[in-house]
Amino acid sequence: MPLRCNGQMCKRIGWFVLFTVWVLCTFATEACAAPDSNTNCRLPKEAVTGYLSRPGDIIMGGTFLIHLDRVFSDIQFTSKPPELQCQMFSIEYYQSMQALIFAVEEINSNPELLPNITLGYDVLDTCYTLRRAAQGTLSMLSGGTESTPNYNCHQGTRLAGVVGDSGSTRSILMAQILGLYQYPQISYFATSPVLSNRNLFPSFFRTVPSDEFQMRGLAQLVSHFGWSWVGVLANDNDYGQYGLQIAMQEIINSGACVAFNENILTGRPNRNAPRLAQVIKESTAKVVIVITTDSDWVIVLEELLRQNVTGKIWIATEAWATSDLLTNERFQGILLGAIGFAIYSGQMPRFSEYLNSLHPSNDLYDPFIKEFWEQAFSCKWPSQKNVTLVDNVREQTCTGNERLESVLTKVDRRVSGNVYTAVYAIAWALHNLLNCTAGVGPFHHGACANISSFHPWHLLQYIKKVNFKTPAGNRVFFDESGNPPAIYDIVNWHLTSQGSLGQITIPVSKCSPSCSSGFRKVIVPGKPPCCYECARCPQGQISNQTDAVECHPCSWDTWPNLQQDRCLPRPTEFLSYGDPLGYSLAAISILSSLIPLTILGIFIRFKNTPIVKANNYSLSCLLLLSLLLCFLCSLGFIGYPQPEKCLLRQVAFGMVFALCISCVLAKTITVVIAFNATKPGSRLRKWTGVKVSYCVIMLCALIQIIDCALWLIFSPPFHELDTDTQPGVIIVNCNEGSPPAFWCMLGYLGLLATISFIVAFLARRLPDSFNEAKLITFSMLAFLSVWVSFIPAYLSARGMYTVAMEVFAILSSSWAVVGCIFVPKCFIILFRPNLNSRENLIGKRT
Repeated sequence: MPLRCNGQMCKRIGWFVLFTVWVLCTFATEACAAPDSNTNCRLPKEAVTGYLSRPGDIIMGGTFLIHLDRVFSDIQFTSKPPELQCQMFSIEYYQSMQALIFAVEEINSNPELLPNITLGYDVLDTCYTLRRAAQGTLSMLSGGTESTPNYNCHQGTRLAGVVGDSGSTRSILMAQILGLYQYPQISYFATSPVLSNRNLFPSFFRTVPSDEFQMRGLAQLVSHFGWSWVGVLANDNDYGQYGLQIAMQEIINSGACVAFNENILTGRPNRNAPRLAQVIKESTAKVVIVITTDSDWVIVLEELLRQNVTGKIWIATEAWATSDLLTNERFQGILLGAIGFAIYSGQMPRFSEYLNSLHPSNDLYDPFIKEFWEQAFSCKWPSQKNVTLVDNVREQTCTGNERLESVLTKVDRRVSGNVYTAVYAIAWALHNLLNCTAGVGPFHHGACANISSFHPWHLLQYIKKVNFKTPAGNRVFFDESGNPPAIYDIVNWHLTSQGSLGQITIPVSKCSPSCSSGFRKVIVPGKPPCCYECARCPQGQISNQTDAVECHPCSWDTWPNLQQDRCLPRPTEFLSYGDPLGYSLAAISILSSLIPLTILGIFIRFKNTPIVKANNYSLSCLLLLSLLLCFLCSLGFIGYPQPEKCLLRQVAFGMVFALCISCVLAKTITVVIAFNATKPGSRLRKWTGVKVSYCVIMLCALIQIIDCALWLIFSPPFHELDTDTQPGVIIVNCNEGSPPAFWCMLGYLGLLATISFIVAFLARRLPDSFNEAKLITFSMLAFLSVWVSFIPAYLSARGMYTVAMEVFAILSSSWAVVGCIFVPKCFIILFRPNLNSRENLIGKRT
């Protein structure tokens, strides 16, 4: 809620505010107009070293990482920190600084761009430190070589904007300061995605794409080469950590896994290199993404070289993918095969000519030119006090006669191109501001800004809408977040013996070996998804690709091959006449059917003999005919099970066997009645005819007929293709329709056989020299044994063997009846005719 005050308090606050404003204005006048006056109250000032400037109507600032490192010193907080000492001069970034100077001179010489206006510049070396970046930013805002916070001491000139910095962390610090005053800032190499936040950095732009695009591209590169097990190294600053987060997320989203992620500690002189080298050496990952700068990466490379870490493929970010520091022959054994993204290489006409014209004698104002010359030609100027020894030989002395053409052609100019573009972006914004037409300007009521007195936020509006072509023809514009179009070059450090780019052999980087066709990946609990095991596809399923996540079932009429990588048509199985088992059973069935037919002929031939008459000739003939049908009905189970065959074969089997066992039961009852009817005064004499036997047969057969009729009416057997019983085979069989009906039919046969067995067993000791009851007892015992054994065998058999088991049971039980009842009689008739007499039949047992 708003603050409230009474009249007296408001007066006091008002006087306090007026006094504060007066003090600040007075001090500002003193600070800017008389910085050297002897006053007891003044702000502490700090001179900025590594500074290069040129006057002009409008000043353009620039910060560059001319030195890649600094001397580390322990700060004890007991005395003033020592002056910053820079080291590791970078030719590449010095060249990028020269790109700003070249662009400014080119613009000043162009009569069509900013006519009658001269651009100047203030550039400085940040020396890889936030402290120097802050000092430089404040000094440019202050308008002098000394930084005076919150004061502007520019004498008749305006600061248009700042080109810089190359690092994301330093750019963020500068953007926070410049954003307070709405000064435009265009970075040429800061790629952190956080800088796209317009709420935090309203005046920040860049000519290099955001890492948000690059990290997605790196993840796509990993996926393209089939690498699923990669390590990640990243700086512990804004550039590295934001890139690390995006890269890991994109890698995981693409289906790959991160073997390790380690930080390069930029605050330590050794960058934590010993631990990083050890982690990389022990990891099974063959591919490592490195999100760092060239100056930090060189220190890690030295440690990798010391520990002999080889055999890795390095994926480079734009910060070091084309760095001239890494073309050193010492690192080729480690970096051979490295691949990565580089910022788009634009063209700068006449820039090479400009660079070759640089010379210490001509550029006396340049504080870096002599150090650049020493670094380029590995020499020392005679005025240098410290002359080092290289391999016990004094370093070469610089003469000034060295030629730059042989040195600068090897230096990559991608960063320089971005600097060049950034300078032109500010120049075109100033040009549009200069040519603004009153009434159609971008400000209130179409107003325009004055080029000689514009404010930084005036120019900011024009930079947001800048759209132009560089002298080389490249289109330049910024999106709503201040980013350019994302365009990258893919570079690969792989040279043939002739020194040209050769065919790349793609290495394998996986946590687990690939699962071949026929296998699927199984995730191991507690391990990353990429560390899997290979498991054979389940039965009935295939996988026809490498590293399949899941297997796919075959269609119902197909089945996997042995390798389980494709589906083949399923073979059909049934008890065929072409199979050895099928034609063997068919031959036995046909041959067996000749036996009862032969016996029937014998009985007809010897029907007047006593033994044939004594065993009920008519029932014996009927039994032999039923046995003939029993043998022949087994043929219905062999061959392709047609629907009609399925419908009739079990019913035919049940009815024929019911007739057969009914005849046996009738014969047994006839024997018992015939014996008891011979007793004096027996009333069974009237039951000794054939009518009783036929009635028994008809009654027993009728029950089976009714059972089979109900079966066929309500749930008849049907043709079936069984794909579940036996894997990989389609079993063509006859489904019984109603299993209870089938077992009732079979159980009824067992009931008849059991009754016949019991009756025959009780009559086995009747005093008759040829008692048929004993033969019937053995026949029914064998019959029951066959069918009792059949039940578990039938239930455990599969496919055509189920049918074969039933055919075998039919033949065996039929043979049991034939062998036990008729073979002994035929033996007597044919081979012991002396026993086939009336006297022998009516004789008493001794």
